[in-house]
Formats: sequence, C-alpha cells, structure tokens
Amino acid sequence: MTQRLEVVNADTSLPVWAALRNEAQAAAMSESALASLLAAVILNHKSLGDALSYQLARKLGDQELRAMSLRDICEEAYEADPSIVEKAEYDLRAVFERDPACKGYVQPFLFFKGFLALQTHRVAHWLWHEGRETLAFYLQSRSSELFQVDINPATRIGRGVFIDHGTGIVIGETAVIGDDVSMLQGVTLGGTGAERGDRHPKVGRGVLLGAGAKVLGNITIGDYAKVASGSVVLKPVPAGCTAAGVPARLVNCPAGDEPAKSMDHTLADAVYSDPVI
Repeated sequence: MTQRLEVVNADTSLPVWAALRNEAQAAAMSESALASLLAAVILNHKSLGDALSYQLARKLGDQELRAMSLRDICEEAYEADPSIVEKAEYDLRAVFERDPACKGYVQPFLFFKGFLALQTHRVAHWLWHEGRETLAFYLQSRSSELFQVDINPATRIGRGVFIDHGTGIVIGETAVIGDDVSMLQGVTLGGTGAERGDRHPKVGRGVLLGAGAKVLGNITIGDYAKVASGSVVLKPVPAGCTAAGVPARLVNCPAGDEPAKSMDHTLADAVYSDPVI
C-alpha cells in the first residue's frame, strides 16, 4: 500500500524546537522512506543548535572539508555566540508565517535553500569577525554552489529574515539588512562600480524586496518600504514607501504597515511621484 506523507502544520504555541520535533515524529511515522533522514537530522538531537549544525554539515561537507569538521565549526560558532541559533528560530518562524506554501518547520529546515543559505551565512559571518576570513569565504562559495545564494560573509543580517526560493540572490560585502526583511529570488544588493569602501545598500526593518529587484549603491531603503519586482533602485527610498520601475520611482507612500509580513507585491492604483528617485 502506498504511504502518504502527512502534512503537519506548525504549532506556533510551542517553541520552535519542540514544534519541529513534533512535526518530524509525525512525518517519520507517515513516510517510512524518510524516517532515517528525519531521525538523523532532527530526532536524534537534543537542541535546535545540535540539529542545525548536523544539517549544515550534511549539506556543505565535501572532499576538501568533511562534514564532521564542518559540524565542529558550526558548534564552535553556536557556543561562542548563542544569538546565531536564536536568529535561526526567528528565521524559521518567518518562513512559516510568510510563505503560504510552507506547511510547518520541517520543510524549510530540511529543504528550503533560502533558509539553509542564510544559516550558512550566519556561521560564515561569525568566522569573518573571528579573523578566519579564508574559511568564511569557503562557506560563501559552498553556499553559492549548493543553494545559488551568494552572500558575502561580511554582510550584516538581522533576525526574522525570509529568503523565498533563493535562486540568484547576491548580497555585497558592506550591505546591511535589518530585522524582519523578506526578499525573493533574483534580488541583488550590489554596488555601482569598482570603488572600495562602504558601497552597498542599507535595508531597514520590515522591508519587502520583490523578485528580481536590484538595489545598487550605498543607499538606504527605509523601514517598512517595498521594492517592486524587477525594479532598479539607485537612490534612497524613504520609510514606508514603494519604489517601482526601471529606474525606480516612488509610488504609494505609505506602502503599508508591514509589507515584509503581508508579502503583498501588488501595485494597485499606483500613483507615481516625480522626480525619479
């Protein structure tokens, strides 16, 4: 008889780790083919940090840097800076709350490359600040190869960040991303030339970056702003406003209370302002 994988919605009344384990147990019972995977990655561990270090090592390990060595590196980072695991909890909740295709925490933890790339970056960022830049760049390279997400290890990223789909995202060295930001595939936070120094965007809290949006230069995207899909933004966007077009212009100020959480990409009744931003 063919088994059907039971979909268990996340219980947001529970801590993330407890809810993740409950989902994994139910999934293992309903789909025996994945029982070993679920046990190895989630059920055999005592904490979210333990499970996350195993999962990242399993994904990122290769002939040059074996999985066991990578797991030791992740555990070292988590012990030195417990906020890395705390941020992962917020990131998992963000995926579940903002992605209507996400049925619980097991999905992103096992399969979503945007989530996994972000957690890889968090370890690489810790290594960067420890002066271990070569290893940090190695993790950046592996993440780019595996997940098609290229985040410089020096980039500063807040908590509760949702990277949807992930493919083709590029984030430069001096970029800063605030808490509760959402971005979709193909987003670039880049520079405008070969100059060195502080040259990448600063993205405020609660910003929504639509698919294919390009934000270029040392400019600020204000809190709770929105950048429409396919837009090219070369000048600052005030808080609460929407930028749309190529080159982008301001529309619909304010954009909404929390566009990153509503994931509302529409531009209904857009009123474009002059001049071009």
